[in-house]
Amino acid sequence: MILKPLATALTLALTAGTAFAQCGGDFGGFVAGLKQETISRGHDPATVDRFFASVRYDPKVIQADRAQGVFQLDFTTFARRLISANRMQTGQRKAQEFAATFDRIERDYGISPGVLLAFWAFETDYGAFQGDYNTLNALVTLSHDCRRPELFRPQIFAALELYKHGDFEPASTTGAWAGEIGMVQMLPEDILTNGVDGDGDGHVTLKTSAPDALMSGASMLRSLGWRAGEPWLQEVSVPAELDWTKTGLDHQMTAADWQALGVQPRAGTMLRPDLPASVLLPQGRNGPAFLAYPNYRVYFEWNQSFVYVLTAAYFATRLEGAPVFDPGNPEPGLSGEQMKELQRRLVARGYDVGDVDGILGEKTREAVQQVQLELGLPADAWPTPALLNRL
Repeated sequence: MILKPLATALTLALTAGTAFAQCGGDFGGFVAGLKQETISRGHDPATVDRFFASVRYDPKVIQADRAQGVFQLDFTTFARRLISANRMQTGQRKAQEFAATFDRIERDYGISPGVLLAFWAFETDYGAFQGDYNTLNALVTLSHDCRRPELFRPQIFAALELYKHGDFEPASTTGAWAGEIGMVQMLPEDILTNGVDGDGDGHVTLKTSAPDALMSGASMLRSLGWRAGEPWLQEVSVPAELDWTKTGLDHQMTAADWQALGVQPRAGTMLRPDLPASVLLPQGRNGPAFLAYPNYRVYFEWNQSFVYVLTAAYFATRLEGAPVFDPGNPEPGLSGEQMKELQRRLVARGYDVGDVDGILGEKTREAVQQVQLELGLPADAWPTPALLNRL
């Protein structure tokens, strides 16, 4: 799971009347402050000492945090890289192996098997690669780093609660560089809030128990707003004369209304004509096209990357029988450096693109669509070299 970008925290916070450094400074002093804060929250000093005894700064965590270039890929390239024949076949086997768990998830949470299977596949290759970063070291290192400590610092206290429950070992629990644990990669706070003992052994063990991991992931999705029994994504074809300004996540109408405008499902019928939906054109009007239902938006609570979210949502449909998407014939996109230059030029024109990071996120897409409209171009939110030259 890729974490949400958040603003830099205040350098000091008051807890129980005492000021504790929120980030930066000497690492040893920072850890000492964390321990003092933890004790001030009412935790036993001896337990706190044991919990923090092995913690170390991990520079590799910071390196990983700064290097996420894979999300600069376009949707077709990214999807083809992540969705392999092996992942499809393994997903089908896992669906049969854990059929009882998926039946329970569908009954209790209203979530189809493909949704959790896709997360399971992309996050850890069905549990095969869960990350080898020491989780506590990662969380403390990222809390010490001043880029977004307000996201990671609360996870330390959640990990302590899991430790007290016997579900976390400071010296040996490992996972992703950003502190996520287990087969579907959940942060300690999410485990604490949504962890489910799916196999009935009295513990929530996301690293070794698929029922625990899948049930916990389903619980988390429900807490994020998943609407039971509803679809999330459907591939469609779009007419050449569609009003492109109506496309994108910030525009909705019912699936039936889209169909009246000529938007048609590539296979079968509209899944839910009565539901509000958005037409997504990840590579513009000449590329693949999808209809995104309300549940699609829940994916962004799990992960903030547009290309990851669309790929995960699409893969979930593939695992449930949808055909391979039609890539169409989109115009070439921009390289990472070209995207940064585009973002800088959009900012100079007064548009909000979020971070100038070379990634085509939702804010950049919205800005591109607005400037295309301003320039009299087809407003399909797909940035091309021609658009960059025009700017």
